Amino acid sequence: MIAPTTSRSLWRMLGRVLVVVWFVLGGIGHFVLTDMFTSIVPPYVPFPREMVYVTGVCEIVGGLALLYKPLRHIAGWCLIALAICVTPVHIQMLIDAQGAKPLVLTLLWARLLFQPVFIWIIWASTKR
Repeated sequence: MIAPTTSRSLWRMLGRVLVVVWFVLGGIGHFVLTDMFTSIVPPYVPFPREMVYVTGVCEIVGGLALLYKPLRHIAGWCLIALAICVTPVHIQMLIDAQGAKPLVLTLLWARLLFQPVFIWIIWASTKR
């Protein structure tokens, strides 16, 4: 049987892997799919294209910082802040998608409802 601390360490490591992959791939997506990301920026956000680039850099840097133990804790808090800051984008996408196909609405709702869980995963996998 695996000791509880070993099991907990494994889950924290798997959580970090999820967070790193999510943010690094998402950040790369900001540069590969810039027009798509720009199109979902809420209208009240100034300089949408530049914001897509800035958030893409923040996602990549934050995700990679989790791999370096001395930066892990602060990077976790920065990624939590970033996840909170982009939540209005998810809400705006849901508002704009009214009348869309049920699958699209289901996926948008699922992502929005998963956001607090994802924030908890970031916190749990990067806390000291």
